[in-house]
Amino acid sequence: MNPRLLLFIFFTLMQTQAFAQATVIGKVLDEKGLALPGANIQLKGSYDGASSAQDGTYQFETANLGDQVLIFKFLGFKSQEIALTLKPNFNEIQSIYLIEEITEMNAVTISAGTMEASDQGKSVVLKPLDIVTTPSAMGDIMGAFQTLPGTSTVGNDGRLFVRGGDASEVGIYIDGMRVGNAYGTTAGNVPTRTRFNPNLFKGTFFSTGGYSAEYGQALSSALALNTKDLSVRSQGDLSIMSIGGGYSHTLANEKQSITASANYFNLGPYQGLIKQEVDFEAAPNGWDLEVAAQKKTGDNGLLKVMARTESGGMKLWQPLPGTDRRVLVDLKNDYSYAQANWRTILKKDWMIFTGISYSRNFDKITYDSIKVERENKLMHLKGTAIKDFSDRLSAKFGIEHFIHLFSEKLINEGWERDFDDRETYLFTEWDFYLNKDLVFRGGLRGGLSSLTEESWLDPRVSVGYQLNDKGQLSFAAGSFHQLPVENFRVLNTNLQNSESNHLILNYLFTKDGFTLRAETFYKSYDNLVTFEGTMDDPQTLQNNGSGHAKGMDFFFRDQKTFKETDYWVTYSFVDSKRSFNQYQTEVQPSFAPKHNLSVVVKHFVPSLKSLIGASFAFNDGYTYTNPNVDNSDMNAKTKSYQNLSLSWSYLPKPNVIIHLACTNVLGRDNVFGYTYSPKANTEGIFEAIPQGQIAPRFLFIGVFLTFSKDKTANNLNNL
Repeated sequence: MNPRLLLFIFFTLMQTQAFAQATVIGKVLDEKGLALPGANIQLKGSYDGASSAQDGTYQFETANLGDQVLIFKFLGFKSQEIALTLKPNFNEIQSIYLIEEITEMNAVTISAGTMEASDQGKSVVLKPLDIVTTPSAMGDIMGAFQTLPGTSTVGNDGRLFVRGGDASEVGIYIDGMRVGNAYGTTAGNVPTRTRFNPNLFKGTFFSTGGYSAEYGQALSSALALNTKDLSVRSQGDLSIMSIGGGYSHTLANEKQSITASANYFNLGPYQGLIKQEVDFEAAPNGWDLEVAAQKKTGDNGLLKVMARTESGGMKLWQPLPGTDRRVLVDLKNDYSYAQANWRTILKKDWMIFTGISYSRNFDKITYDSIKVERENKLMHLKGTAIKDFSDRLSAKFGIEHFIHLFSEKLINEGWERDFDDRETYLFTEWDFYLNKDLVFRGGLRGGLSSLTEESWLDPRVSVGYQLNDKGQLSFAAGSFHQLPVENFRVLNTNLQNSESNHLILNYLFTKDGFTLRAETFYKSYDNLVTFEGTMDDPQTLQNNGSGHAKGMDFFFRDQKTFKETDYWVTYSFVDSKRSFNQYQTEVQPSFAPKHNLSVVVKHFVPSLKSLIGASFAFNDGYTYTNPNVDNSDMNAKTKSYQNLSLSWSYLPKPNVIIHLACTNVLGRDNVFGYTYSPKANTEGIFEAIPQGQIAPRFLFIGVFLTFSKDKTANNLNNL
């Protein structure tokens, strides 16, 4: 053959091989089989590729033949790589299904029964700053939460009452550790407050029911308070108030911080200026010392330590109905709380938490000639582990142990009674995201009491479903157990757990400064403690009580419509009936008004450097038993409760805050019930004394100064 012809054929074949093209075609879909337009398809290690069309199809040509890797990417979805062998001409790839990537920002959250107060999360209802600037709260955490749905205002108590349950049905936790005696001890008809300063906390999770399997021993609610991590700066904070004062100092750097504070209060000077309805021999007074420290450990660890001690008391004369006689009540209280906890992230997406806490409450009470001493000690040890198996499946495992000691002494009689209980719990909770719009959560919590030799198991389940951009629906159900309060258990150590079952349906919508939350619920009660006699002298205590609470509540917050104005409106309807304590038939409890309304408005006036606030609380009144009507229980109701509170916060300088607040500005005479004489008078009438407010109004003024290198820093910067 002609050599020239051979060379021509050889070079022609070489050029054909060199410029051989492979055409790649295929389709990109999501998990539901819907097209993903705009997905990026690229050969690994080359610039060859394409973007998918409106119907999800793609096509491109490449000179890279043989074994290759094709990469598929689309924003919000997990990238996928497939190995393939490309041949000249057409290569049709089977349809690729990309899996949606689930993150905290795009995933549905479960909001049934839960409200968050923090600077993070999608279901935030309040921020820490909202708590301290709510006019009626007077800086008390519980006062702020009483403006949220599902709560009832019991003005002569001060504690948190949730959906027909009493205050003991709310479990309070700090950094996951149970707090014993979280409220200050008080005498009858004098409202109490939480012991802890709201400036300690960066966020709060408040449940009105259906709460996580991590928490227990609370029939109605769990309130989880999370302390701040490292402080942002070194500074000193001085407070001068109409009821006392205090100072705290913080030292901070990038790896550790510590804050020490001391406070003193005495209402004596204030009550000397403003007439009180209660005759105090010694006004409420006390002091506290507190230390909180944080330290980074390793790359991902954080150690927190907190300790607090306080002491206080009061003396007051308590009138007796039907007589001219008064009884002196003398109360002294000492309290200590300490905890340490450590959390870190380990390899393979494990997060570990360990903690220990201890609280001791000691009361010395003198009622006329009766002298009582009560001591309550609670130690809590806890460990949890969280594992993210993927962005769709995570699990929490935990174990905790309580050592609970309680004693009560009658000093003059030389009597003493006590109990010692050891409680152990195991719990687990699993979150499974079917997709970013649908999440399931299932949990189990088991418990064992050494004192009652009783064990129990609480299953809990919840579901969240995202309705596109129109909000989300959530459902929660579960069982909850709680051992009786200490003053009942010490009288009968065989008392068993009370039980409650919850059903909750929730709708939540948040967008552009608006929040709308609506929830309906049903809660049953079984094995509540009942007794014969009175609260002062209960006899024959048994687990014979039962009941229910059902209703609905609404929350609306608007931060956008009116310039420099933020307001929220809450309404709750609660239909609660129970047989409990001395009531042998189901009655509406005095602490569970049916209709509860709260309105909070805050308006910032830049020209005056001022935040002006107003809050209004209303309920339809409290039930009580009037022996002058008939022999039935809870046969009467007080007039409606109404309270208008105003506040003004003024910043003359960035590091100076002047705060003025007044509760019950209109001076409404709110009555919470009546105390009746045990015997009728000569006319056959049982005489009564109203249980009212200790004063028509409460006025507070405080000046808060911050000392720091940053001259713009103030108390609010810590929140």
